[in-house]
Amino acid sequence: MSEVLVLIDHVDGAVRKPTYELLTIAKRLGEPSAVFIGSGAQGAEVAEKVKAYGAEKVYVVDDAQIKGYLVAPKAEALQQLAEKASPAAILIPSTAEGKEIAGRLAIKIGSGLITDAVDVQEGPVTTQSVFAGNYTVQAKVTQGTPIITVKPNSAAPEESAGAGTVEEFAATVSDAAKGAQIVASQPRKATGRPELTEAAAVVAGGRGTAGNFEPIEGLADALGAAVGASRAAVDSGWIPHTFQIGQTGKTVSPQLYVAAGISGAIQHRAGMQTSKTIVAVNKDEEAPIFELVDFGVVGDLNSVLPAAAEEITKRKG
Repeated sequence: MSEVLVLIDHVDGAVRKPTYELLTIAKRLGEPSAVFIGSGAQGAEVAEKVKAYGAEKVYVVDDAQIKGYLVAPKAEALQQLAEKASPAAILIPSTAEGKEIAGRLAIKIGSGLITDAVDVQEGPVTTQSVFAGNYTVQAKVTQGTPIITVKPNSAAPEESAGAGTVEEFAATVSDAAKGAQIVASQPRKATGRPELTEAAAVVAGGRGTAGNFEPIEGLADALGAAVGASRAAVDSGWIPHTFQIGQTGKTVSPQLYVAAGISGAIQHRAGMQTSKTIVAVNKDEEAPIFELVDFGVVGDLNSVLPAAAEEITKRKG
């Protein structure tokens, strides 16, 4: 059975959930091999985590030589690994960095690339939501090694013991790949809520909040959800751009999406309509968002959301 390379998404060795989702998908296509680009000292610890989700092999690429640079060195490391392993496919998380790595890698190894897949089946045949979410298409790479970036929450992580054999891989990074260097960085202020693109539940607010996001945050905390926003709320300066969902913001695909005070413009729908269950709360019963939802509430979010949060908290207790 051919290897399927999975690029591990991590923060300083802490493996993130999309990695486990990709390993679950990789098992449909072949033998999962995880690729860890990070501190060599953390390789064994990371291998223990990913082998629980089926990683038969874990390639550890020590990033001592490439840390502090942008994505080009990672693309080169993956290129060299792909040439060595001849994988059946390469799966990469559909983050901003992941998609840039995938694009560079596709050019380097002369392969086709599919981005933002929401499902991958044997073949590999992918499913994507395209043209602002108006169409669902199936696609397949026809040249070279299929490179596929997959959106978070596209698969439920399934535990299955893999061998987790650690193999160190020394990549040779060219000077050209070190043309852009990170000179400063600072951690984002923690909110205690899950990352927006990875969250299983999202509560988003729009123009109807009139700038008061307390009901949104209250329901989000009751649900253990992430907070999001429409472009109207961001443009009004009520909430930072990092919370924006839509064509010019982030794309989310949670199990539950609650849209409060959001009319449902096509640009916003493009960023959330692959959500599994959609609930809308809006005073305007003619709002376009109601065409899309599984459940709709015509009412004032300032009354509906706190009441829902209170009931959820009561039932959890």
